[in-house]
Order: sequence, then structure tokens, then C-alpha cells
Amino acid sequence: MSQPSDDDLRELISSVRDCTACDDLPLGPKPILQGGPSSKILIVGQAPGRITHKKGIPFDDPSGVRLRDWMGISESVFYDPKKIAILPMGFCFPGTGKSGDLPPRPKCAALWRPQLLESLKGVELTLIIGQYAIDWHIRDGEKITLTERVSRWKDYMPSRLVMPHPSPRNNLWLKRNPWYEAEVLPALKRQISRVLNEKIS
Repeated sequence: MSQPSDDDLRELISSVRDCTACDDLPLGPKPILQGGPSSKILIVGQAPGRITHKKGIPFDDPSGVRLRDWMGISESVFYDPKKIAILPMGFCFPGTGKSGDLPPRPKCAALWRPQLLESLKGVELTLIIGQYAIDWHIRDGEKITLTERVSRWKDYMPSRLVMPHPSPRNNLWLKRNPWYEAEVLPALKRQISRVLNEKIS
């Protein structure tokens, strides 16, 4: 079987952005993703929130500011699809439930994810944020907490890293787990510097 070409990936991403498979979404379908044939780092989150849906820009919020700080990269690097791919588990805002945003719709990943991941041939580091991303990208059958996953970071590096969500809602988690910022983030920045071949702040 032939490998996907760069043009195939561009056409695939264009098709995803035109997707209307979930036309019953509360704000309508609006797939938000980023990537290119030479993307070296893949960021996997849950699904766009309401603000991201309106802006059409992933992580253009306080969570994104913290994530870029954790990675040690600028906005210009973060939003460069030649370097960074951003493929959440659901590409559209799923709506809001009683306790926050609803989960990403499984239909989205089933429809598009295998093709996209196969086409991103240059990815060397995948950042896995949240349980839905873990369930897809780390299929070891273990039922452990997110904290336990993150604490095993050395088991996944250098090609993958499980991360807590960078949302301000996780400030308490960060306070309770100071080892994350003290041990994990310096290692993450070193790996990003190596993968992107540039100095990291």
C-alpha cells in the first residue's frame, strides 16, 4: 500500500473542515484543527470549547497561554502547521451539559482520526491531554488515574507525553503535584527543542 502524499493530507484536512456529519450540534458543525505534512509535534486534546468555536482558533485562551508556556514556545511556533499539528478527539464544540462541556462525539474520531494520524508522517512527539485522548492513544488496558498516568511520564517519552489539561481549573492539581512543573516540564522542553531543532525558552 502506498504512503499518503503531502497533497493527500492537505486534501484530507480540507475535507475535515468541510465535514457536516454532526449537523445536529447546538452551534452547528465547525471543525477546528491544524496540521501539515511536516508537523513534528501533535497535540491531542478533547474538543473545542464555546470560545474556540466562535474564534475558530485552537487554544486561543488562558489554557493555550499556559500550554505554550509549558512547551516553551511562542504563538508563532505554536500556530505554525509546519511544526505543530492540533487534532482534538472531537473537532467541533459538542455542547454543554450539567457539569461543563459534553464529551467529544465518538463519531468524529471514528470518521477521521485513523486517516489523519496515518498521514502525519513526520510527528516525533505526541502530547496527550485528557482521558479521551489517553483512551485512544494509550491502549494498554490499565484503569489508572490521570495523575498516575502523568507520573509515569518517563515510560512514554521521548515519543509521547500524557499531560493534565492546562486549564486554570487545574491550578489545585498543579499545587498538589509540584513534581510536574519541577521534573516533567523541563524534560518536555528539552524534547521539544530537540524535535523542532530550535532554542526553547
